[in-house]
Amino acid sequence: MTNPEISSVPVTTEHVTIRSAKPFEAVRTALEAALPKLDNAYVQLLASGKVEAARDLLGRQAPLSIFGTRNHGQLLQIAGLQRRAIQYDIGNPLTASMMTRHVLSSALYAPIRVLLSEDQDGRAAFEYDRPRASFGQFGDKDVDAVAGELDGRLQEVLVAAAT
Repeated sequence: MTNPEISSVPVTTEHVTIRSAKPFEAVRTALEAALPKLDNAYVQLLASGKVEAARDLLGRQAPLSIFGTRNHGQLLQIAGLQRRAIQYDIGNPLTASMMTRHVLSSALYAPIRVLLSEDQDGRAAFEYDRPRASFGQFGDKDVDAVAGELDGRLQEVLVAAAT
């Protein structure tokens, strides 16, 4: 039995914070109204070999969708803390495929994780790692081009929800 080969590369990222003067619940409502939940029907279509139907369905979906959420504020109750914090997975499967077809490892960062949290004064803030930086580590011009578009779309929707 041979040991697996392990390699490691340091990665630099760019962390973005968008602070809002609005309360947490207002920002949460605005974000969830702006981004639909992802219609996962494409998964069944692909499993059935209906690639064109899946591509068509995905092509009709929003440029960005919410893949899923996790309530980290609730989880903090384990530590005796009361915080409001929701982690969102935001992206688009077609956009992800435009990157992973060039560099499969880019799937590590698609969809994008975005944290919406509440500060001590009840105001909301978004935090995420900039897609251009996360995907930029792969050094692929095609991935970089898609990540740049994703970066702009994501920031636009988050700023709109925070405004």
